[in-house]
Amino acid sequence: MEFVPNIIFLLIFVFGVTFFARNIRRLRRNIKLGRSTNVNDNKSQRWKNMARIALGQTKMVVRPVAGVLHIIVYLGFIIINIEVLEIVLDGILGTHRLFAPLGTLYNVLIGSFEVLAFLVIIGIVIFWIRRNIVRLQRFIKPEMKGWPKQDANLILYFEVILMTLFLTMNAADLQLQQMGAAHYVEAGAFPISQFLSPLFEGVGMSALIAIERIAWWLHIIGILFFLNYLYYSKHLHILLAFPNTYYGNLKPKGEFTNLEAVTKEVRLMMDPSADPFAAPAADAPPPEKFGASDVMDLNWVQLLNAYTCTECGRCTSECPANQTGKKLSPRKIMMDTRDRLEAVGKNVESNKGEFKDDGKQLLGDYISHEELWACTSCNACVEACPVSIDPLSIIIEMRRYLVMEQSAAPSDLNNMMGNIENNGAPWPFNQMDRVNWVQES
Repeated sequence: MEFVPNIIFLLIFVFGVTFFARNIRRLRRNIKLGRSTNVNDNKSQRWKNMARIALGQTKMVVRPVAGVLHIIVYLGFIIINIEVLEIVLDGILGTHRLFAPLGTLYNVLIGSFEVLAFLVIIGIVIFWIRRNIVRLQRFIKPEMKGWPKQDANLILYFEVILMTLFLTMNAADLQLQQMGAAHYVEAGAFPISQFLSPLFEGVGMSALIAIERIAWWLHIIGILFFLNYLYYSKHLHILLAFPNTYYGNLKPKGEFTNLEAVTKEVRLMMDPSADPFAAPAADAPPPEKFGASDVMDLNWVQLLNAYTCTECGRCTSECPANQTGKKLSPRKIMMDTRDRLEAVGKNVESNKGEFKDDGKQLLGDYISHEELWACTSCNACVEACPVSIDPLSIIIEMRRYLVMEQSAAPSDLNNMMGNIENNGAPWPFNQMDRVNWVQES
């Protein structure tokens, strides 16, 4: 019976990690549904971007209040993972405060964890107030109704519960240390939970042990649950921000990618020895699709972008089209892409690795033509994103599809392109008449 708690803990831990690994495999499969793209250039710059943006949080502090609070919560969860390591080892080995022999260093670590846990609670309360009482504009946009709002609040509640359990566990532990309870060695510094410890004065030792153990079990089970909830939540960016910033676009923001099929056609037109009417070879691959109408037409980095979106709304709040009342919201573009990718992933999973047409696609069923053509392609959304997401690249790919596959550009744009083709300029004037205005005086 002595080892029953250890066995139960090990089973729970293995189950949690196994389920998490399953979610990671599903995530990887969905992202790989996208087209291949070459992002292996300039690795040194990519590592610098990841260190500066994902680890250093440099783009978060552009908005100081939210930025500083986010850094506190971020550091709290990263650093407290050291404490989680001790809990896991204690649970497997049947020990208590395994790292206590570290002495002064251990005291510093536990004290730091407690201060960070307290700051995390303060930060989360402020985040909750900003979302639900102050109701900042970027948190009450149409795409944030329903589940997105509930998800954001659930995360905040869950984080408060985890931090409260940690401090409660330590407060009970401190009281047991002072009472000289067996198995509770005197170790650790408790700058925050020492103020909770008086709440347990007069409580019997057996009841205190029960409180400490319950808080301990709920804390680690809660962390395992939170780890697996990430896949279904906007907080997946905790894991994906690092690869997303590494694979971020290094080209100038005004530079669009060229389509290889178009490049080949232009070269063919410029080759005097080529026969423009020659039939394609029998073994030639099918013509490349221009642009994107569904998630499988996007590249895998764009799909990674969709999963990395934290729904903070900075992109939408900076978008000039959205500010002037247009339907476009860059955040919604990313959320719609992720939702469609999830639907496609479930389709593939239920059909044993093969996608079967479900009568839907990203363009039209999730993202409207009106949204796409409202974009000014100014890159404000790309510049604003704290984790290097590029909503504009998805918008441009779907516009390409509309123009090059369906000839479905707005009439004003069609007129402009016709003028460029016929007159060499976007204006409806013959080339010979362009400078006539000079004569007018």
